[in-house]
Amino acid sequence: MVGRRKAIRTLATTATIVLSFSLPAHSQGFTNRKPSNHGGPLEVKKPVVDEKAYKAALDRIPVPDKKYDPWGIARPAESGASAKKSN
Repeated sequence: MVGRRKAIRTLATTATIVLSFSLPAHSQGFTNRKPSNHGGPLEVKKPVVDEKAYKAALDRIPVPDKKYDPWGIARPAESGASAKKSN
């Protein structure tokens, strides 16, 4: 009686492990039930780049008065007097 229970438990555990390996493959569509009829990647039409419109858009961007400081928020602005250190 104990031997049968141990054999059934071993069989159930083995079946569970084997089936757990096949679940990810099944969710990704790697099953042999029906072949996939994918014809390949779809061709997507790329938009045509208009060089004149691109350059005109770049010309409309205003030139900044001051140079951009990416650390300006993280540290206070330095003045000439505070930059000098006295000993």
